[in-house]
Amino acid sequence: MGRPRPKVFLDTSALIAGIASPKGAARELLRLAEIGLIEIIVSRQVIIEADRNIEAKLPECINDFRAYLETLSPVLVDDPPVKDVQRFSSLINPDDAPILAAASAAESDYLVTWDQKHFMVQGLRAIVRPKVMTPGEFLHEFRKMTEYPL
Repeated sequence: MGRPRPKVFLDTSALIAGIASPKGAARELLRLAEIGLIEIIVSRQVIIEADRNIEAKLPECINDFRAYLETLSPVLVDDPPVKDVQRFSSLINPDDAPILAAASAAESDYLVTWDQKHFMVQGLRAIVRPKVMTPGEFLHEFRKMTEYPL
């Protein structure tokens, strides 16, 4: 019996980075999801923000982005209720509280982000579940958890 796949919530920054770049840690996360080693979770807010940003900054890529999302088929969770968002608003920038609340409500193991300013605060990282980390940090942890003794 295999171990359960890690449940990885991607915020907008990590999702866009994984799609926009042919290499890098965020892209590797998407590859792990494509081959079924991790489960990617996103909220409606993440999809809307990513779609809006790609359409504004990379309009030639919008159709590819939308098609890729269908292929990737992430778990799509609803945006959290206001009461859940308020619970996290005292811990993080209120604009980012819905992402943290959605990742928590989805029972994600990890929240992966490139948002150093708001999410990579030591105090926050120590008290919230899911574990908040960058794509590179997640890959490092994933390698450790999948190592088997010979």
